[in-house]
Amino acid sequence: MLASRGSAEAAVDVHGTADLDLLAGPAAEELLRAVLAAEGVGLEAWERHAVHHRPGVGVTVGWTVTWRQGSTRGEEYLLGTTAPVAPRRAAAASAHHAGASTDLPAGVQRVEVDGRTVHVWRHPADPALPGLVAASSAEHLGAVLGSPVLALELVTYRPLRRAVLRARLAQRTLYLKVVRPHTAAMLHARHGLLLDAGLPVAPARLLADGLLVLDEVPGEPLTVALAADGAQAVGPRAVLDLLDTLPPQLLDLPRRPSWAERVRDHAAAARAALPGQAERVDRLTTELVELMAASDPGPVVPTHGDLHDANLLLAGAEVVGLLDVDAVGPGHRVDDLACLLGHLSVLPAMAPEVHRHVPATVRRWTQALEAGVDPVALRARAGAVALSLVAGARREGAEDGLREDGLRDAEGRLAAAERWADAARDMTAPLVPRRDQTRDQGGGPGV
Repeated sequence: MLASRGSAEAAVDVHGTADLDLLAGPAAEELLRAVLAAEGVGLEAWERHAVHHRPGVGVTVGWTVTWRQGSTRGEEYLLGTTAPVAPRRAAAASAHHAGASTDLPAGVQRVEVDGRTVHVWRHPADPALPGLVAASSAEHLGAVLGSPVLALELVTYRPLRRAVLRARLAQRTLYLKVVRPHTAAMLHARHGLLLDAGLPVAPARLLADGLLVLDEVPGEPLTVALAADGAQAVGPRAVLDLLDTLPPQLLDLPRRPSWAERVRDHAAAARAALPGQAERVDRLTTELVELMAASDPGPVVPTHGDLHDANLLLAGAEVVGLLDVDAVGPGHRVDDLACLLGHLSVLPAMAPEVHRHVPATVRRWTQALEAGVDPVALRARAGAVALSLVAGARREGAEDGLREDGLRDAEGRLAAAERWADAARDMTAPLVPRRDQTRDQGGGPGV
């Protein structure tokens, strides 16, 4: 067991702050030394690479680690999580990593730290994504696909949840999506359902262990058009037409809470990312909840569930591709629109010069989209989405907390959420009182 960091802190760790301190701060060095020492390897250097905070579930952090064993020196990517890790399947019970508990998936080591359990593994041996190992092997994929894989690139990775890789073959490009095995069949069915309805989604082939092979979908992300000229060629009507095409069979799928409906969870992550703004986040969260309660979300209809600029592919003024359909199902149209607007509104915080055209686009699109939904609900829910994105500000390379540019990014996202709340409240006054809080009224999207 590693040295205690204070049992009282662990006992009151409601929002994962202690987990962040342990895995995302300097204290991680002691943990990494213990993990490597169990294998007879010494830690030479380490750097935090990515932080994933899921309030109520746990914190997962990735580190680039340099190790030394005698005259041998190497570099690896390790991940550690305070989230629960399910026992391995019985079929895998005969093989396990040296030093790991016998009930763990292969390659996973368990460490107890001050009463908290941390599981550590080497990429790509994600304990919840067994298909990631196969998806990360060009040789294996070449055999499965019947054609050599010339290049393999990790596009996105959410530890314990999903990963996307790009495989370049001689004549085509494919994408490998890795999900938790018990969700793979339903995701495959969603792709088929949307294809049959005429939606521009990728055909999918289901392999073992939660691995799906997706054809490449043509087009450029809306993000590119926004950076070029604010996406002048495409209007919100194209997005509405796409949503109108979602088939009614989606209403039979399980309903998932929207981004906005999970605002309290996301607020916890925002407080952890900006501890100095905790009271500000709390006031904003209370106001957003009140605004959503005072507005009409509209009927339950087929929805995408995660509609944002990176998931919409364009060719000129036409939407020719729709990505990331994991969350399609019943919901409120206003939540899809708010998800899109909320994501757009934080782009200037991420890269002010690159996305200098976006504020005008947000204003233009908001005015067009509010015609079909409750305008207060649209703005309040867009604010909740923007708040949910605060914790995603850049952390890479900082020894503790956010880097200076990441701090500006996070605060800019928070300010965007506040502007949405202000706009929603101004339409309801005096039903929802104004926050007693001075805010940055500078740049960023107007709503």
